[in-house]
Amino acid sequence: MYQEGTHTKSIMEDEEEKNESFDEAKKNANCVGPSATTAGKASACDGCPNQKECASGKFQNVNNGEKTEEELAIASRLAECKRVVLVLSGKGGVGKSTMAQAMARELSETSKVGLLDIDICGPSVPTMTKKEGADVHRSNGGWQPVYVTENLSVMSIGFLLPNKDDSVVWRGPRKNGLIKQFLCDTEWGELDYLIVDAPPGTSDEHLSIVQYLKGGAKIDGALIVTTPQEVAMADVRKEVNFCEKTGVKVLGVVENMSGSDLRLGEVTFSLDDGTEDVTALVREALDAKGIDSSRLTIDCPVFAATRGGAEHMCKEKGIPFLGKVPIDTGIGRAGEDGDSVFGDASMATGKSKAALRAVIRKLVANLQ
Repeated sequence: MYQEGTHTKSIMEDEEEKNESFDEAKKNANCVGPSATTAGKASACDGCPNQKECASGKFQNVNNGEKTEEELAIASRLAECKRVVLVLSGKGGVGKSTMAQAMARELSETSKVGLLDIDICGPSVPTMTKKEGADVHRSNGGWQPVYVTENLSVMSIGFLLPNKDDSVVWRGPRKNGLIKQFLCDTEWGELDYLIVDAPPGTSDEHLSIVQYLKGGAKIDGALIVTTPQEVAMADVRKEVNFCEKTGVKVLGVVENMSGSDLRLGEVTFSLDDGTEDVTALVREALDAKGIDSSRLTIDCPVFAATRGGAEHMCKEKGIPFLGKVPIDTGIGRAGEDGDSVFGDASMATGKSKAALRAVIRKLVANLQ
């Protein structure tokens, strides 16, 4: 079970002292906190009676230019980490964790990679790494991450719950406390990349991870994941705006579930009224034409980019567009089975793997 550490307690006590003239009763519902670097500037601050006071910086701990105890702890833990990348999405269900997982697996083939899951209410990492039920070992030195391979270590609240089906019903401060404890106490060791898999949206977890990493270490940038349809794009624009306001570099946007790459053997054919299955007839017709149906794939725009999708948005905002990844049952199956989408057992198509690798290559190039 998670227990508040000394780092968390001391920071919460500090906050109470600094907020003496901050009117808690009048703060906005999604308040970022008066000591946050974005206090008074974030969209959540609009219309708040405290906005002017917070924007002045009076509640922030300047500390004579010196780092706080927590910032020093984070700096120490990540001293041997070369790159920190956030994986963000405005909308849930767009494949953000799948993309974080694919990136971690691919990079760990040649580099030391850490994957930090800060989706407190919906952790996916234990399932997607086949490590459900794994224990986090604690010592006087801190928390040991769970190792998936020699080069890939992971940390998630999913490893700390007594039952994997337990819900986490926490308010913002407790979520923030656990994120801080992950950063202060996890012994990552030497890393070429730390990939942070964040929950969807622009809420407490996002503000916290940005504030803590910027105060104690660094953030090299963010990968933003979306799907093509406007319902998702509307929220992704807000995610881009969040990065702009918090000073996080957008390394690029990937359009996931863009079209499809489904093997013919995975689909069925029927008349549009659903009265007759004609799958066998379709395959027989293809065979009669000398076409090997086992090699055919189907590309269908399941989510239509009615307003240009991610590529159009990136051109408008002047941020990198990393590419498109199709819907592929093999990609989803790899996550369900806890395997690498690039592994020998992967059922993903060659086209899908190539698309994923192209996105990862471009993102790494943008880190240089």
